[in-house]
Amino acid sequence: MTKIEGTKIAEELQEKIGAEIRQIEAQKKQLPGLTVIIVGENPASRTYVKKKHQTALKLGIRSQVEEFDNQVSRTEIVEKIDALNRNKHVHAILIQLPLPAHFDTWEILEHLNPAKDVDCFLPVNLGKILLNRTDIFPCTPAGVMFMLDYHKIDLNGLNAVMAGRSFIVGKPLAGMLTNKNATVTLCHSKTENLEKLTREADLVVAAIGKPGVIRPEMVKKGAILIDVGQNFLTNRKEVMEFCNPSQQMKFEKKGYGITGDIHIEAFKKASYYTPVPGGVGPMTVAMLMSNTLTLFKQQIGAGI
Repeated sequence: MTKIEGTKIAEELQEKIGAEIRQIEAQKKQLPGLTVIIVGENPASRTYVKKKHQTALKLGIRSQVEEFDNQVSRTEIVEKIDALNRNKHVHAILIQLPLPAHFDTWEILEHLNPAKDVDCFLPVNLGKILLNRTDIFPCTPAGVMFMLDYHKIDLNGLNAVMAGRSFIVGKPLAGMLTNKNATVTLCHSKTENLEKLTREADLVVAAIGKPGVIRPEMVKKGAILIDVGQNFLTNRKEVMEFCNPSQQMKFEKKGYGITGDIHIEAFKKASYYTPVPGGVGPMTVAMLMSNTLTLFKQQIGAGI
């Protein structure tokens, strides 16, 4: 049973990114620019955005956060996106999801310049992923693939179950695993006999958003378990059932604990597993930095 230390891997990657940014700055006197747009008061989203902003600044990225409250109009958001699209100092734009429910998410996203779409939200960029004809991939799926590669896990012929079909994680990651010759079953809320599928899988990736939904009896001994879930729990009974001991201690001090979608007891059966927190989460941030650097190099190379 090997714990995949996302925090450690992310720190190593970020060190390399920071070194490359310093080298480019010394040669070209330019820095990559990242802007994150956040709308509303979602506490999890605000935590993620704060972490992204702090990391970007640490690595030398010109980072800014555009914050809007729930009362902002669709026109104001679109005008801000259009201005960022035109700003030659902004090379990467991320619209933090989810947006408040009264917004049409796709209509907002479609205003992004595809060349600055750092998390590959747009259909044209998702299509390039399926064709394996792109230099950047969505941040969370890219983080998963980076960790698997870091541990030299051969995906060729592996039987994989992707639990969750969001356009942010599940669908692109299923395509990326397929591009590496895994045999992938994409599951969702309407899937029948999920337990049968996961019990036969060599690799299970969970991105459902429900604590402990992948239970110990649902995985076979020796499976690789990748937990993309980030569930904030404030109910003591749930924290004690689903969270690891360190998060249980956090609950006693701060009133909440964080857990994933895979029950912590299932990890005892795994050959490799990602903890929550400290697994996929840090890699998502690291890959955002990597994608920002890649888009920056593409744009300065093209003279944009």
